[in-house]
Amino acid sequence: MPKSFYKNTFYNKKFLNSAFKKKQRKQENFVSVVFLTIKICFSFLAIVSSIKLGYSSKVRLTRLGEIQDSFLYEKYRFNALTSRFDDLFSSEGEQRFMKDQDQIISKDIIRVIWR
Repeated sequence: MPKSFYKNTFYNKKFLNSAFKKKQRKQENFVSVVFLTIKICFSFLAIVSSIKLGYSSKVRLTRLGEIQDSFLYEKYRFNALTSRFDDLFSSEGEQRFMKDQDQIISKDIIRVIWR
């Protein structure tokens, strides 16, 4: 084989090798950009999800506080009414009950009590 054939083969190998390396670098850069884009999207998704979760937790805790306040108020009312009901059955409970009731007739009006 002639000497020029070996030179051309060597030159072709060198040229093809550099072209292959360029193509490989281009593919690696493309894959890196794709993975970077995916990482950015997942990071953004995690941030948005964290914000939504925080807001939902805040709303939930606010509602829970309202429910707790309402429960404590109703519990206080229940205890007060229970004690008043128990007082009805104690000695002279009926008289105390009548005194506790709001009067329909104003205080300046003459009352007639039927017995």
